[in-house]
Amino acid sequence: MQKLRQSIVALTALLASGVSLAQAPAITPRVYEDGFISGRVTSPNGPEAGVWVIAQTEETNTPYIKIVVTDDEGRFTLPQLPNHTYNVWVRGYGLADSAKVEGRPGDTDLQLTAVVAADEQEAAKVYPGDYWLSLLEVPGNDVLPGTGPVASGGNGFLPTITNSDKWIFEFKSDCNFCHQLGNQLTRTLGHMDALGFDSHEAAWQYRTSLGVRGGSMQAAFLQFGLDGMSKTMANWTRKVESGAVPPAPPRPKGVERNVVVTLWDIGGPQDFMHDEISTDKNNPTVNAFGPIYAVSAGHGTLAVVDPITNDAYKITIPTRQDPREVDSRFPPPAQPSNFWGMEHLWGLENPADPHNPMMGPDGRVWMTSKIRNDEPTWCQSGSDNKYAKYYPLTRSNRQASVYDPKTGEFELIDTCFATHHLQFANDPDNTLYFNELLGPMFGWVNTRLFDQTHDEQLSQGWCPQVIDTNGDGVITAPWNKEGEAANPALDTEVRKNLYTVIPDPKDGNIVWGASEDYPGFIVRLNRGVNPPESCVSEVYQVPEGALDPRGMDVDSNGVAWVAMAATSQWGRFDRSKCTVTNGPGTELGTHCEAGWTLFQTPGPKMANSDYPADFHYFGWVDQHNISGLGKDTPILTGSNSDSLIALDPDSGEWTYLRVPYPLGFYQRGLDGRIDDPDAGWKGRGLYANYGTHLVWHTEGGKGTTGKVVKFQIRPDPLSH
Repeated sequence: MQKLRQSIVALTALLASGVSLAQAPAITPRVYEDGFISGRVTSPNGPEAGVWVIAQTEETNTPYIKIVVTDDEGRFTLPQLPNHTYNVWVRGYGLADSAKVEGRPGDTDLQLTAVVAADEQEAAKVYPGDYWLSLLEVPGNDVLPGTGPVASGGNGFLPTITNSDKWIFEFKSDCNFCHQLGNQLTRTLGHMDALGFDSHEAAWQYRTSLGVRGGSMQAAFLQFGLDGMSKTMANWTRKVESGAVPPAPPRPKGVERNVVVTLWDIGGPQDFMHDEISTDKNNPTVNAFGPIYAVSAGHGTLAVVDPITNDAYKITIPTRQDPREVDSRFPPPAQPSNFWGMEHLWGLENPADPHNPMMGPDGRVWMTSKIRNDEPTWCQSGSDNKYAKYYPLTRSNRQASVYDPKTGEFELIDTCFATHHLQFANDPDNTLYFNELLGPMFGWVNTRLFDQTHDEQLSQGWCPQVIDTNGDGVITAPWNKEGEAANPALDTEVRKNLYTVIPDPKDGNIVWGASEDYPGFIVRLNRGVNPPESCVSEVYQVPEGALDPRGMDVDSNGVAWVAMAATSQWGRFDRSKCTVTNGPGTELGTHCEAGWTLFQTPGPKMANSDYPADFHYFGWVDQHNISGLGKDTPILTGSNSDSLIALDPDSGEWTYLRVPYPLGFYQRGLDGRIDDPDAGWKGRGLYANYGTHLVWHTEGGKGTTGKVVKFQIRPDPLSH
């Protein structure tokens, strides 16, 4: 916008001087349309406060939805609408969906009639998945640890499931990380009636072997013990089938009524779109008014939505090796899907398998993606590469690529380390950090150096996790025996599988990662002045009562925030409260309990458990107050509750940014962008996407597509 204003000022000056501009191109600013619809919602009970008004159209280039919440008097305003005809209707807790009424921007007195639900069962149809999952009874410590298969005289659970905490940890991290649990499809078995199973147990054993993710589901199911897990899940679906309903969620209140949600269709009916990106995390004005990019893992594409033109399209991500030869991590189904039969949905034509996108300071989109099969020799033992000499690598299942929207071209970057998530540091080198999902690496690319040289070997590096356990301030690598004579007390390598990578915004040499190794750890790396030899790590175990850290971010003060997926908490870790950070015993990670503070989310608890039924795939800290909720507001993904969940750490209060339609908003991450810093709430937004593996689980079923979702928080429910 600043460049646009400068252009307009210059243009005005030239016109005033009398200079002819007959050949000058017209300036066409990219702005959001500003039409609005307002009205009121009433029912036989009077004005309906805290219910959602949904406007939906297919007249835009890709289907478009806008959602707002009514105020105390049932009034609503749907802002920033493109000039089309919409079906407008009401959804809310305690209601059945209303009839659809046509509306267009300019309608200022649209009267909508809400329908009071006939009974609890009808009202509960629109409850989020976590409410329904709360009916599932967690196996207690009276039956755990397991004693083996029933046929062998055991109780059906395996001995490795040692207690209810371990059960919840495995249940959420292995069963919930692909899709929601508790949505209409997962809490029922009616779509399997035609297969003729004589029990819910048998139906569950079969359904967890079906389709594109059948092998993974079956493996996850079996690790609990087939008999015990079948019974646990069958008891849940029998309970739902018999008419049980969860308690009603509260309607939106306070600032939750100021939330505006916009959705665009993106991708196709089989796309698994893991994450989206709209801007540079360190400078959220980058790509202002520009496209939103999501990665379609199974189809090897960038899926794009333009929020100004409402266009949606896909861009194929290339591989360096012939794509017909590149291995896919998605095997064909062993059993036919109820929806797609034996169709091999993913990974055949475009095996790039992008996982996570990130935008750099120049607007290019960087991704973790697969470009080849076999590891180059320069990564391995015997290479002259200094990182390979220090810590040789033999395998990486995914590497990196970067897309330039200005040229429409990709550049591929081979990495010795495997890549999963990625994040830019706030440093002069624009260092891009990567984590390995199943490895102990911190890897990085100096993107400034790469852009200058296009030398992928010269511009990348990696470090293992080595703890300074002898406390001498110098790393003596456990595998480097040259230092034994001078310093026989070698340091300690730990091998925490990292799920997350996030640099400290104040120091580009410091990067954090979260590990799901039970019960959960976070790892801090300081690269030092001469990596890899100067790389020093620290490890911290999550406190008692917390399990399964996945998402992680760091606020402007360098304080880490950790999303506890299994126990539904924000964990705050303040390293400045640690009296010890290295030395003997610190490899265990139990030396700084004082650094931890836990904030429990308020969702419904699972039956026979103290932990909520929500699942927090990731977390993000609003370092730039894009949301309007305050600088450094930590926001969790409520992946099982159709929501983003913001915390006020001072008051302990939570704000739910709920997506009531279509049900099944399963998000894996989020980011925020400032299009115009002078436009207030209209120039800002948070972005996420429907990231479920199985998009046909979303309300609408087979044929529905993914969505990009924008959240704005205005001053009041009637602002336009």
